[in-house]
Amino acid sequence: MKFHFCFAMLVAPALFTTVASAQSDAEKRLMAAQEMFGEVMGVAEKAVPQNLLDRADCVVLVPGMKKGAFIVGAKYGRGFLQCRGANDVGWSAPAAIRVEGGSVGFQIGGSETDVLMLVMNESGMKRLLKNKTTLGADASVAAGPVGRTAQAETDAYMRAEILTWSRARGLFAGISLQGASLRPDDKANQELYGKAVANADVVAGKVPAPKAAAGLISVLNKYSSRKTK
Repeated sequence: MKFHFCFAMLVAPALFTTVASAQSDAEKRLMAAQEMFGEVMGVAEKAVPQNLLDRADCVVLVPGMKKGAFIVGAKYGRGFLQCRGANDVGWSAPAAIRVEGGSVGFQIGGSETDVLMLVMNESGMKRLLKNKTTLGADASVAAGPVGRTAQAETDAYMRAEILTWSRARGLFAGISLQGASLRPDDKANQELYGKAVANADVVAGKVPAPKAAAGLISVLNKYSSRKTK
């Protein structure tokens, strides 16, 4: 009996490790994005303004964007772009993206920063579906306001195609992402969908959402299930 107990104690951690490792990096990022968005929107006075979220065509979530340790000023992150579903109801499957460079708000502390973007119109969405988009050059961008009921009708917010925020060490604030480039993350898409897929097809609803995305889609619907004008 003692032998069997010891054997079980040795095998159980190994089985747990195997199950955990079976989850791909892309799936882990989906869970991190879900947690990030839920936490940001869960504090009303510090959240993305509800009227902006309801008017947005797409959302970009980049959990744990990092600052390079060996290249001064290098910044990079991997996340997901999701757009409204048919008739502006619900959300698409997640299309994987990479973000590189730009001013990502590390001045508010920490070597890792969560980044959230709202794509406010169809032209902004089309720009993000290109092979590479540079914010501030190819698409207009502005730091977003904070607070669910914050005034969000200023000229800067109304003109910008993309609004951006960051969170580090619990502080959530609008930031400038001037100069950051976004491009499809083909490797992550391959992990999620088991084949090569185009981001344009994913956000257009031509690709079924993977099971791992169910939680993220659910939390997006919780806070904004339908686009408003």
